[in-house]
Amino acid sequence: MAVTKRVILGRALRSDALRETLLRKRIALPVFASDPLSSVAYAPGEVLLILSIAGLSWYHSSIWITIGIIVLMVTVVASYRQTVHAYPNGGGAYSVVSRNFGRRAGLTVGSALLVDYVLTVAVSVAAGIDNLGSAVDFVKQHDVSCALIVIALLMVMNLRGVWESGTIFAIPTYAFVAGVLGTVAWGAFRGLALQDDMRAPTADFDIVPEQTNLSALAMLFLLLRAFSSGCAALTGVEAISNGVPAFREPKERNAATTLTVMGVLACTMFLGVMTLALTTDVRLAEDPAHDLLIDGRPAGSGYHQEPVIAQVGAAVFGGHSVFFYFLAGATALVLFLAANTAYNGFPVLGSLLAQDRFLPRQLHTRGDRLAFSNGIVFLTILAGGLVAAFDANVNQLIQLYIVGVFVSFTFSQSGMVKHYNRLLGEEQDAAARRRIYRSRALSGFGAGLCALVLFIVLITKFTQGAWVSLVGMALFYGLMTVIRRHYDAVAEELAVNEPPEHLGMRPSQVHAVVLVSKIHKPTLRALSYARLLRADSLVAVTIAVDPDEARELKAEWRRRHLDVPLKVIDAPYREISHPFVKYVKELRHTHPNDVVSVIIPEYVVGHWWEAVLHNQSALRLKGRLLLTPGVTVTSVPWQLHSAEAARERAKRGSRRQAPGAIRRGSGGHRVRP
Repeated sequence: MAVTKRVILGRALRSDALRETLLRKRIALPVFASDPLSSVAYAPGEVLLILSIAGLSWYHSSIWITIGIIVLMVTVVASYRQTVHAYPNGGGAYSVVSRNFGRRAGLTVGSALLVDYVLTVAVSVAAGIDNLGSAVDFVKQHDVSCALIVIALLMVMNLRGVWESGTIFAIPTYAFVAGVLGTVAWGAFRGLALQDDMRAPTADFDIVPEQTNLSALAMLFLLLRAFSSGCAALTGVEAISNGVPAFREPKERNAATTLTVMGVLACTMFLGVMTLALTTDVRLAEDPAHDLLIDGRPAGSGYHQEPVIAQVGAAVFGGHSVFFYFLAGATALVLFLAANTAYNGFPVLGSLLAQDRFLPRQLHTRGDRLAFSNGIVFLTILAGGLVAAFDANVNQLIQLYIVGVFVSFTFSQSGMVKHYNRLLGEEQDAAARRRIYRSRALSGFGAGLCALVLFIVLITKFTQGAWVSLVGMALFYGLMTVIRRHYDAVAEELAVNEPPEHLGMRPSQVHAVVLVSKIHKPTLRALSYARLLRADSLVAVTIAVDPDEARELKAEWRRRHLDVPLKVIDAPYREISHPFVKYVKELRHTHPNDVVSVIIPEYVVGHWWEAVLHNQSALRLKGRLLLTPGVTVTSVPWQLHSAEAARERAKRGSRRQAPGAIRRGSGGHRVRP
């Protein structure tokens, strides 16, 4: 198993190798910006599809919708540049909102972002499968299975580490950017300099309006719906501000530069593709089988409607040219890789939420390759389940999109306004105050604009599926609230509020080693037990998985004047068992005629779901130590209040069942009197 894991994921990396995995700007761009860049492949088409409901005469409105989307993107990117400098430790909207509006608002934004990241993977992979299925029948017939395979492959690549996955994904992303910019440049040259008449494959088709003689209110609603659909181009913009810690020094400056480059590229590509779509007379219909007319007749159910980017490429380069196939291939590939933005944003956000005790602590732990492995696996499970539930149907999944995005945008920029208000109360320098006023004005404008867009998205997409996103946000919020309540209750129960002498046990003659993770009641009871053993030697040992936590533990140890020496063992690979077992074996070798007693403090829970939320490293460690000669293992239990429920269940079970009945599979039989 270990060999297979190493072959697939690579060798484990030491914690001090984390600096080597940090990203340069040229790698960070495809890692964090593949989602907003790839949206050029479908966002323009979403605008035209909605406008086609009213007929071709309304296509001219798309250019104004495009300008509105670009203004919005410029505003959001500029605002997030400020966020990167103000909150360089990552977390983006979650950190901003939590700091300025409190825990509940931060949890709301965290829930919205988690939903958005899951949808990013599901929508991106489903869109890639949809594009690939138009050329490969097998993929079209097995779309769900193929989508799940792609998600699994993305998981494996990201488990190998951010730097390695970014290096692999950089080539397709840059190829797509070069292909789109090349198409826009060549199309502009042909149209302006050569005066060529470029025609899309559907230029001679006609569209039957689904709705005619619309009232002014209905037309306004249709335009707002088209605008909200085109705002899918902004998904993933916040990923860079969430992942600032993954950048090389100077982190915030490199992240801000990458954010600017991403914004410039996305705006240029979106505007260029939409302009060429209108110039080449691209035709799209929401129901092409009935509403798209070819030579005056409906296209029929067998017609496959090509996306905007493919039609523009065919008009500019020709439908069978090398450049057209290059653009088509890069587009299909980058749609798969757009999910990588979520694979780098979700684990980091999950780690921050876990650190704040809103998600299981395991999500805060880095894996062998220094990636947040548990977060990557968690995202894979959620996205895979969503794809299976919606049969990899991109048209259904995309309706769930962008609600969470604009919830986070609105809260984040409102939080930055409050942040600048606080700075104004502290700053006295006139020049600095002017800069703060300008920054606050930008954030205020962005907050108002994003709030307006959020309102538009909700009223235009609610019945189309946006309500599912809101339900998902509510479920995440409720789940994280329950987890935090549990962790708070456990922390309160374990808090030290009595002297350690009250936690004593009977003595014995041994060499005692007490495993310590933090100072709480179970630790003090274990120390008292070990102290009263009258051992030849007594030492407390902690494994420094996190150097900062180890330093805090040493400082608190000195502050409490604990008379047991504390030894800190470095764990460069973030694994507890191996360095601790190595230390115990060395101690045993030093005292070959004595017994080494390892004392492990534990607290006992009463429900199965509580066990999932707590680290089970003690169980693995005891399994290793039981195989070490000359070593005994002692657990010093501390029962939580919830353990009373387990005791009651055990009592009821002992009255109903014979000993060993459950183990023998006969638990349903009563004991005869």
